[in-house]
Amino acid sequence: MSRDPSSFVRGTIHKKEKVDSSFRWNDEKRFGYRPDSMPRRCSFKLELDFPQPLAGVDEAGCAPLAGPVVAAACILDRNKFPRGIDDSKNVPLEKREKLYAKLVKCSAWGVGVASVEEIDQINIYWARMLAMSRAVEALGLEPAWVLVDGNACPKWQRPSKAIVDGDAKCRSIAAASIIAKVTRDRIMADYAREYPGYGWEKNRGYGTPEHWRALHALGPTPLHRRSFPKVRAAIDGISQTELVFEEIEPGESFESHTPAVESVEAAETQHLVVQPHAAA
Repeated sequence: MSRDPSSFVRGTIHKKEKVDSSFRWNDEKRFGYRPDSMPRRCSFKLELDFPQPLAGVDEAGCAPLAGPVVAAACILDRNKFPRGIDDSKNVPLEKREKLYAKLVKCSAWGVGVASVEEIDQINIYWARMLAMSRAVEALGLEPAWVLVDGNACPKWQRPSKAIVDGDAKCRSIAAASIIAKVTRDRIMADYAREYPGYGWEKNRGYGTPEHWRALHALGPTPLHRRSFPKVRAAIDGISQTELVFEEIEPGESFESHTPAVESVEAAETQHLVVQPHAAA
């Protein structure tokens, strides 16, 4: 039986698409962004149905072990904006910095920050929402509509819509993602000088092997998110007092052996030494 040539062509194309997709995924994992050769999806297309001024909103820093979560809101002039705006994760560092420098000059923008204390008090989800609300308020003008990256909007009264993967689809959200990312990276670089050894100038507070090793070796800082289970577990492991067992010589009475803690006062003193380290 002869084989339909067209079916072979379709099968070959399908296999090639799978291979290309795997290469793109490997590139993204290896470099931390998608190379410029990849096709761009980011545009104003999804924004045209909404009134202006339209603000795009995105955040940076939900996943890290340490540091604040930072959000940005951005209103672009559709007739005058820098080329190359895309999801900040798709843009290499040097280009991201250049885009940031242009965006803060040609757009209306605002930044909102939720602190580590707020993250631990209300959890990272609501801290993210709080940072986004503060970013829109920092614009200095009320947008006619707000497009938010993700699957939910903050609990505000302004007209808005959440768009999943919005930072890769909507140019205004992508612009906000760049402003938020660069702002937070600079914050973490400043903190790295205050708390050296954790590698925050490079890992930005994310859970890299270097960061985990430093957390165990140096202990936690006030900027570590204690509400994160893995961080809490690491801190608890560091804080546990080790038990020391001494061998009793033959014939020595157990009762006459000097106890590890001689009094209640000594126990309290021991507690006070450990406690500041655990709460640092």
